[in-house]
Formats: sequence, C-alpha cells, structure tokens
Amino acid sequence: MTRIYTLANQKGGVGKTTTTINLAAYLAQMGQRVLVVDLDPQANATSCLGVDKLAVAGGTYEALLGDSNPAAYVLLNERLKLSLLPSSPALAGAEVELVDELARESRLRKALEPIAHKYDYVLVDCPPSLGLLTVNGLMAAKNGVIVPVQCEYLALEGLGQLTQTIERVRSLLFPELTVRGVVLTMYDNRTNLSSDVVTEVNKHFPNQVFKSVIPRSVRLAEAPSYGLPISLYAPASVGAAAYEALAKELLAGDKRH
Repeated sequence: MTRIYTLANQKGGVGKTTTTINLAAYLAQMGQRVLVVDLDPQANATSCLGVDKLAVAGGTYEALLGDSNPAAYVLLNERLKLSLLPSSPALAGAEVELVDELARESRLRKALEPIAHKYDYVLVDCPPSLGLLTVNGLMAAKNGVIVPVQCEYLALEGLGQLTQTIERVRSLLFPELTVRGVVLTMYDNRTNLSSDVVTEVNKHFPNQVFKSVIPRSVRLAEAPSYGLPISLYAPASVGAAAYEALAKELLAGDKRH
C-alpha cells in the first residue's frame, strides 16, 4: 500500500526539506521504495540529493501542467536507492499559470496517480508559503500532513496559520485531510525555550507529536552542501540517530494502522 505524506509549514527555515530528505533516505535504507516529490521552486530537495536544479530536464512543473507522464522525469539515486521527481526554477511560474486551469488545486494528486503505486512512500516537500503549490501538496496528502516545527517561539505563531489552511482545504476541497504528525526540529536542550515549545506543541496537537525530536546539529546543516542526506554524510552523528529514530517511528505507526 502506498502512503503519500506532504511535509508542509509556511515558515521557512524549520527543517522541512531536511526532514523530507533524511526521512526518505532512512525509509529507503529500511527497504522501503521511496519517491521524493520536490514541490518547491527553490528546488532545495533536488539539490540536497545531488541533482543540479539548473540541469533538470523536467519534473514537478511539467507534472502540474499536465504536459506529460511524470514517470519520464523521475530520477533514481542508485546509491540511496530512492527516487526523485525534481523541481527547477520554472516551477516559480506554475502558480500564475495554474490560476485559470480547471481543478487547479488537485493537479499534483492527479499527476501522481499513474506512478504512486510503484512506491511504498511518496514524500512531498512543499515551499515555505500557503499558495497554490502548497494547496496542491495538501490535496495530494492521501495519508496526511507531516508538519516540521522549529523549537522557537515564532514557530508557534506560524502553526496557527498552517492549521487554518489545513482546515480550509479540509472543509472546501478534501474532507479526509489529516495531520499525520508534528516533527519537532532544531531542539536545543540547553535552553528553556526549546522545552517550552515542546510543551506548547504537545498541547496544540495532543497525541500527534512524534516522540523522535530532531536536535540542532552542525552536521545536519552541513550535509546539503555535499548533496547528501545525513545517513551518508555523518551516519554516527546525533542528527542521524534522530532521523533514523523518526523513520522507525513512522514505519511502526503505519504498520499499526
């Protein structure tokens, strides 16, 4: 059974792409067939997997505009044993181009239909905004939204906006949309603030916060510049251990449901 999760948070710098890439890498390492869908015009997930975004022949832009079968643009990373539907700067124009299109909010969901069955997990990395691209990501989230939240005060303010958007999409377009879980990122055990944010997020999302907390880590910050996930860049680091634990927690939870 294919599980499609969308990682969304309109606040930038919360570890959304880092979580997408590293979760995907560990799921693949655990024998799952994984597809990463880069829905961000900045194409950070594409770069983090070692692909030059300026050399991409096609990807999510073409998939959203229905130009062809997205399978033609899926790239396989042999070393990581995971697949990528890449992004490119062309995607920045998609929001404008889709405005007059029919069923514009569900373009990604439709594009994934012919290829999703080939994978156990499809992880969609959204841009840091609440525009049409993110709405497409939410509409494609068949099994729920994973929300990375930075352990800082301002992250809590952004959570309210995201929750409202999810509610709006649920009431107007996709009643089955759920939050699969909240991932706490950039946790610093030396500060009271991090602990306070953990408490507050658990209050807002009772029983929906992953137990695996991602620490603030220099190694996690360095890995993207090498085009590698943490599982290959620094497998013995605390960041690697945290993402491996998160992948195991997600897998275990999915097996129960």
